[in-house]
Amino acid sequence: MKKLNEAVDRFAYSHPRFGIPNLMKFIVVGNLIAFLLLRFSNYGAIAFLGFDPGAVLHGEIWRLVTFIFVPGSTNLFTLAISLYFYFWIGSMLEREWGTPKFTLYYLCGMVLTVLTGFIVYLTGGNGTVWGTYYINMSMFFAFAALYPDMQVLLFFIIPIKVKWLAWLDGALFAVDILGAAFRLNLIGALLPVVALLNFFVFFWSEISDAVARHRGYAAHRNSHQTIQFKDAAKQQAKKAREQGYHHKCSVCGRTDTDYPNLQFRYCSRCAGYHCFCEDHIFNHEHFTS
Repeated sequence: MKKLNEAVDRFAYSHPRFGIPNLMKFIVVGNLIAFLLLRFSNYGAIAFLGFDPGAVLHGEIWRLVTFIFVPGSTNLFTLAISLYFYFWIGSMLEREWGTPKFTLYYLCGMVLTVLTGFIVYLTGGNGTVWGTYYINMSMFFAFAALYPDMQVLLFFIIPIKVKWLAWLDGALFAVDILGAAFRLNLIGALLPVVALLNFFVFFWSEISDAVARHRGYAAHRNSHQTIQFKDAAKQQAKKAREQGYHHKCSVCGRTDTDYPNLQFRYCSRCAGYHCFCEDHIFNHEHFTS
């Protein structure tokens, strides 16, 4: 997975002219045209757009591409909101990554979808695919990974961070996969999986770095040195409660209770934890044991 991720970055860097600028604009316009055909005629008007492996094998090769223009909803309001959202996300990703990498991300999602459809078809199942719902939602995962703390308005009212919507999106993916598997709908179970695979290929470095940071933090919390410091702090607090003071100079014996305005420090060169007042912190013999 790491090698694939590195290969993607090398390809995007080595081919700066690759890709289609403003790709999401063309996809959105294509969806709107297909919606108008569907709205003012019948379903047959856009039936030739869907990806059908059997039809492709019989020469209808345009279906390898045109399935991305099949609208995801027959309701104009719902479709307009979703297309605006996808256009906004896609534009942000293209500005962040550049046209080559963003085009490659969407193209890889298309290729994986087509391959999945052919595999299901060749194993005796229904490999027909309409639209790019899971490709677009995996694009949202990419957006959330880059801008986790950006806030959006849920239902145009509730402000919520993108990372929480991504967790919700992941839960919906899991529900779709389990539901499709329960219904023995192979294509419905595999499409979310390959969309996630596309996301992991492009974000493997970021994911592995985040896991490494988490492990390092956990190791630091559980390290012997950290535990010793916590134990020493607890012992110091317990001792302070018993003695009635927090700090006591190891030279003159003055405490912070008797002299509240006196500054106390701990010497880093002394063995163990030894406190000194401001008059003796730089003027004392260091403890060696």
